[in-house]
Amino acid sequence: MDDETAPQKGTVTQRAIERIKAMIAEGLLEPGQRLPTERDLAVQLGISRSSMREAIRALTVLGVLEARHGSGIYVTRLEAGDLLETFGVVADLSRGPRLVELLEIRRALESTATALAAARITDDQLAEVAAHLAAMHATEDPEEIIAHDLAFHRVIAVAAGNATLAALLEGLSSRTFRARIRRGYQEDGAFARTRREHAAIHRALAARDPEAARAAAAAHVGEVEQWMRAQLGAQDDLDGTAGSPAARRNGN
Repeated sequence: MDDETAPQKGTVTQRAIERIKAMIAEGLLEPGQRLPTERDLAVQLGISRSSMREAIRALTVLGVLEARHGSGIYVTRLEAGDLLETFGVVADLSRGPRLVELLEIRRALESTATALAAARITDDQLAEVAAHLAAMHATEDPEEIIAHDLAFHRVIAVAAGNATLAALLEGLSSRTFRARIRRGYQEDGAFARTRREHAAIHRALAARDPEAARAAAAAHVGEVEQWMRAQLGAQDDLDGTAGSPAARRNGN
């Protein structure tokens, strides 16, 4: 059964999106290439112009296509950072148990990235990590600490040498997300502990020890994850929902 006679699922716009994505995946459309006109593409794919317009709009929002004023629609560079930019919105808007889920993901990815960085980090990158660590020690301003915390981990993610992994971590480490976590975490007097955790990560990187770096990064994110679980558990106790089926489904 060929593509034209195969049963189709979803809306016409969704099918248009999938067809354009398939053209890119198959190399019929390359990064940076201009798309045929909306009318020609609609005729080529057997789709109405209105559906094609909606498909192009959706793929533009996702960072797959870009509109250039007076020039037309082009395939973007398809770099991981651009395609995963909207991922950060999930971290910014998530609440409650979903935050714990995101921290679980971040712990897995952060520890992997830090282990890779320990084997690949350059002397200049290591110096950047050390500079951000020193800046975190030199201030008590939460905003400055958050800024250097973000930069500290961003340098490490780049040093890991995997652009897709770095983009995923960037989405999980937005300033808004970190600020929301740190605001409560600070109230528990945890900034001294988090400085020690960052120092442990730096020592492992300086020693070029991937397994020590993996463990230090996992412990660092794990501390925040455990704190968040405790906050949710305390809230459930106040609400009387700790033993409910919903609470158990959420990992409490």
